[in-house]
Amino acid sequence: MQASLHLDTKTLAWPSRGHTSTHHIFRPTPTVRFRPMPPVSAVATSPPLLTRQKTHSLPPEKVELFKSLEGWASQTILPFLKPVDECWQPSTFLPDPSLSREEFLDRVRALRDRTDGLPDEYFVVLVGDMITEEALPTYQSMINGLDGVRDETGASSNPWARWTRAWTAEENRHGDLLKTYLYLSGRVDMFKIEKTIQNLIGAGMEPGTENNPYLGFVYTSFQERATFISHGNTARLAKDRGDPVLARICGTIASDERRHELAYSKIVEKLLEVDQTGAMVAIANMMRKKITMPAHLMYDGEDPKLFEHFAAVAQRLGVYTAHDYADILEFLIGRWRLEKVEGLTGEGKRAQDFVCGLAPRIRRLEERADERARKMEPHGVKFSWIYNKEVVL
Repeated sequence: MQASLHLDTKTLAWPSRGHTSTHHIFRPTPTVRFRPMPPVSAVATSPPLLTRQKTHSLPPEKVELFKSLEGWASQTILPFLKPVDECWQPSTFLPDPSLSREEFLDRVRALRDRTDGLPDEYFVVLVGDMITEEALPTYQSMINGLDGVRDETGASSNPWARWTRAWTAEENRHGDLLKTYLYLSGRVDMFKIEKTIQNLIGAGMEPGTENNPYLGFVYTSFQERATFISHGNTARLAKDRGDPVLARICGTIASDERRHELAYSKIVEKLLEVDQTGAMVAIANMMRKKITMPAHLMYDGEDPKLFEHFAAVAQRLGVYTAHDYADILEFLIGRWRLEKVEGLTGEGKRAQDFVCGLAPRIRRLEERADERARKMEPHGVKFSWIYNKEVVL
């Protein structure tokens, strides 16, 4: 029989996190157990079929436009990146393994004590955010599939390619740090989380960007703003519940997301300057489709509505809500000064009217949804990530 080696953090002799005891009995030698591998099926489980599969919608002349902007990207976008020597690393926030055994274990105990005050639903949201970050290979693939800005060789000196690789390298630290912190906390089932990550990367994503950098950069502008808000709110909740280290971690990640958002927003701003109608139509295109969250295909092998349930917990905790979606739209309309853009064709003006009038419509829909939600009976959902504990939605 095949087997996989798995270090079970629950057997480090702290009591089950469902217990109320705060007295930790520690055994320095962890138990190593083997999980039997499930039988290998002839056909791997496939992600749900997606209906929107339009590709390569960027006209050839627009590809040339992005080539003409390479000098601008070098001067304006690449400076948003930080030199590696000036970047934080995950180990900055974690117990130092170079300490003596007892001192290291004391740091881990302190980490676990801090997380005792965090409720299960908080961990559902933090795990969902971490899984979203861990699917980074999918996001790099999406951006690198955009016509006119892709990395043609894998190590191209083109500024668009350099941005994508370095952006990916900066983002890679986020999932690494959150995943390790969660592992040390003992509050979550890492095996189920790891399955979810593998399923998500295998499933991919289809945000409707059509290999088109106009659409792709609108999407990333919105999405980086959303992750900035989400991580900022998990930081606030961690601080309120007595874990200042986790608050600092989430706040630091939020700061990265904010810097990346500024870069992507700057690209769209430039497109509005050099191609007003093309950029305005692209913004309207993405907003008509709605901005799909990047982890919408997450699956733990048990709950086919896992993303929907995760999103509902995030909404209830105020980490990321429908109100935030409308706020982001209004923020970007203001940042890009969309109401004041001139020189549009008829198509561009129609797109402008649609986008600038959309936020109030979203808020009206949100109010109706909130009213319906208030009339519904609360119901519980079990999450495999937290050992099948139930969380009320």
